[in-house]
Amino acid sequence: MDDIHAINDAINKRAGRNLGSSILVSAIIIALVFGSLAVSPAIFAVLVTIALMIGIRELNHAYRAGGVVIPDWILVASVPITTCATWFGDISLLAIAMAFVTTNVMVYLMFLDPVDFVKRSTAAVFAIFYIPFLGGFLVLLAHHENSVARIFTLVVLTSCNDTFAYLSGVLFGRHYLAPHISPKKTWEGLIGSIVATTIGATLVFHFALHRNWWLGTMIGLMAVATATCGDLIESAMKRDLRIKDMSTLLPGHGGILDRLDSILFTAPTVWAVLELVNRYQL
Repeated sequence: MDDIHAINDAINKRAGRNLGSSILVSAIIIALVFGSLAVSPAIFAVLVTIALMIGIRELNHAYRAGGVVIPDWILVASVPITTCATWFGDISLLAIAMAFVTTNVMVYLMFLDPVDFVKRSTAAVFAIFYIPFLGGFLVLLAHHENSVARIFTLVVLTSCNDTFAYLSGVLFGRHYLAPHISPKKTWEGLIGSIVATTIGATLVFHFALHRNWWLGTMIGLMAVATATCGDLIESAMKRDLRIKDMSTLLPGHGGILDRLDSILFTAPTVWAVLELVNRYQL
């Protein structure tokens, strides 16, 4: 028993997280995602909205560690405006909502205090683009007659990338991918994620979406790039703001945003590919 604990502690130390807690939290999240979709995609959209509101609040609190002070409510309020517009108006209204929210937030910050306006408004617009705008594509994926399969595709892609990058990195990682950004990521982990994600995407496109398998292979490679970049961008933000995690809300993961980073960057790609596939019957 002591040997098992020692092995578990060694894995946790190398991975930088508690493996048991991480698996349990991931299982609960997956149950909430597909449970809500089974009842109604609208409920899923509400859960997404809540998660994004928590995520943008986490980011705003991280901003404060870097000396950027923005009222919580104005960023949090941008989320339901954007997701509601997306649900009722598709991609066109998402773009309009993005323009409406960002311009009004900048005007509000200008009148609130002109000191450090460029820094505060830039941070606010980045937060709105990063979270409610990219998160809007989760709503677009779900607002469809085939919502379960579409969200399932996104979950498989990001889960395969994150899980096998993690496992390959823990087991075989020797060469660091971007040590100046994320000291835990390795080239071996990236190779593991490429293999697993392309296989997973190929199977999903063939068996779940009933489309050409080679489309799955292509989107699998694209998803590795987007998910990895999303993860690295969040790591770069945390390094710049000198914080370890966005929060401690999710044991083994950190904050909501620590869980959403790769999903937010991958969702637009999945949505765009599926729209092209449906339009041209590939």
